[in-house]
Amino acid sequence: MADKVVLAYSGGLDTSIILKWLKIEKGYDVIAYAADVGQGEELDPINEKALKTGASKVYIEDLREEFVKDFVFPAIQANAVYEGHYLLGTSIARPLIAKRQIEIARKENAVAVAHGATGKGNDQVRFELTFYALEPDIKVIAPWRDWDFASRTDLINYAKKYGIPIPVSKDKPYSSDRNLFHISFEGGILEDPYNEPPENMFMLTQSPEKAPDKPQYIEIEFNNGIPVSVNSEKLAPVALLEKLNKLGGLHGIGRVDIVENRFVGMKSRGVYETPGGTILHTAHRAVESITMDREVMRLRDSLIPYISKLIYNGFWYSPEMESVMALVRQSQKNVTGTARLKLYKGCASVVGRKSKKSLYSEDFATFEADNVYNQKDAEGFIKLQSLRLRLKSLLGN
Repeated sequence: MADKVVLAYSGGLDTSIILKWLKIEKGYDVIAYAADVGQGEELDPINEKALKTGASKVYIEDLREEFVKDFVFPAIQANAVYEGHYLLGTSIARPLIAKRQIEIARKENAVAVAHGATGKGNDQVRFELTFYALEPDIKVIAPWRDWDFASRTDLINYAKKYGIPIPVSKDKPYSSDRNLFHISFEGGILEDPYNEPPENMFMLTQSPEKAPDKPQYIEIEFNNGIPVSVNSEKLAPVALLEKLNKLGGLHGIGRVDIVENRFVGMKSRGVYETPGGTILHTAHRAVESITMDREVMRLRDSLIPYISKLIYNGFWYSPEMESVMALVRQSQKNVTGTARLKLYKGCASVVGRKSKKSLYSEDFATFEADNVYNQKDAEGFIKLQSLRLRLKSLLGN
């Protein structure tokens, strides 16, 4: 009886070839596994296609609720943004996908797990760090680091040889990865960072030029840093993100075109659509601004680049990630309130915020007459703050 391997299978070019290659060239009994993290109709042909390509069994796991609740929302709480722009839509899904893959491998008594990430990218690291963190002795098969194929052209030829349908064509000369949080595009015509992405490439958002000429106002309520309602309608995590994706997409919000630094060392051009995530990120910041203590906010903010790097590089299940996220959760205990946003032509602008736990006081902040703040006290405060500056000047430095 052949050894079993659980393959993370998307039905795309790479994993379709890998499935056949593992079966024919390596002699494995291949179990195909697809994680539903919000790809939509992309999952419809998975079962039939995997079985026709040679899989002995297919798992299609609905992980959407866990994805949003336990991965996306914590990233929003942390305000995680990689290199100033990327909201980590692909990165944040990988640890969940890999975790479930290990669980299936245990259930099936598989000797190995396999993935379709290339030897140049970040996903190989993200998948494998999770594999080893959860199952230290698991065998990992990464065909792109093992087989003789050198390019996607080689894969297309192999697919033709075995009659495997392929989704890449002249009409779609790039690769994409979609989940409930975002969709990413890379490769092909996008490899030249000076080429503007074609408008027909975008799937979640319409162009700001074609967005409604009238702004739309929405309110998002947070409880301890977690979004719980839109326009006073309480929503479960998946439904809430889906609603904001539609609203953001309608108004052309959430497009990002960046050249980022991969963990393996090279730079890579990525184009992303994150409509609902962009709205949530903006709204969350607004509620934090009136509910978070200044020094707690500064401490948490100082960790944003570090947390974002840990997520991007695949260290979700690391002890350092556990520690910093404990601090993030503690920092969010009073981040409860409502943000009011205006959606218009690609922008989500904060126009109001309120909270029963607000630290903002009109009595203290007013420019009108007040009885709670003695402005003369500022003189001593400023002189103390200026002491080291005065000493430096007196010494002639």
